[in-house]
Amino acid sequence: MNRKIIFIGIFTLVIIILTSVYLLFNKQSDIQNPLNNDASIKNNVDDSHATNQLNGLNIISAPINNALIRITKKPFGIKISPEQSPIAPERFAGYHTGVDFETYPDEQNQKVKIYAICDGPLVFKQFVSGYGGAAVQQCKIDNNDVTVIYGHLNLSSIADNLNQSIKAESPLGILGQGFSDETDNERKHLHLGIHKGNDIDIRGYVQTQSELEDWIDFATQFK
Repeated sequence: MNRKIIFIGIFTLVIIILTSVYLLFNKQSDIQNPLNNDASIKNNVDDSHATNQLNGLNIISAPINNALIRITKKPFGIKISPEQSPIAPERFAGYHTGVDFETYPDEQNQKVKIYAICDGPLVFKQFVSGYGGAAVQQCKIDNNDVTVIYGHLNLSSIADNLNQSIKAESPLGILGQGFSDETDNERKHLHLGIHKGNDIDIRGYVQTQSELEDWIDFATQFK
């Protein structure tokens, strides 16, 4: 009888020791890799319309889903002329002050939503030669004042009023129909330019490389 009691006691003690070691190991594992608990959440994040933090100062958001992979024809700073251009026919010349986000073939007859890339008021919306519908927003990027131009929009789709504040990632409007008055007869795409300072400068091209210093390349900021 005494042997049976001793055996049960030893067995119970072994179970307690093994359980304690197992719990201690798991606790240390979580401390060493605190992302373990968030892994399932992170793996399910849809980053097609993502937002990035710039040096912990300001938020910048993608203006269109799958933004970076759409920059295939006219990136920032490319030199364009009617004779040398990835677009034909070409009617512009100079160094590109913004980035062009192209549309997919199946989007030509669909409504393609455009979003504000930052927080700030809408200060301009009207028809502009070369753009069709255009909107300008005042923001801060990397703690510096900028104006952001969104070109080739359906002007009537911009619901926000002038001087109305718009939050980053908020819907701004939809792209205009390609080769129509809505895009001033340009292909269906978004031109996004970021100009330093509060002055509204809607030029899509400048004539010297030094003038590009007054502009910011979206692709280098959104990573």
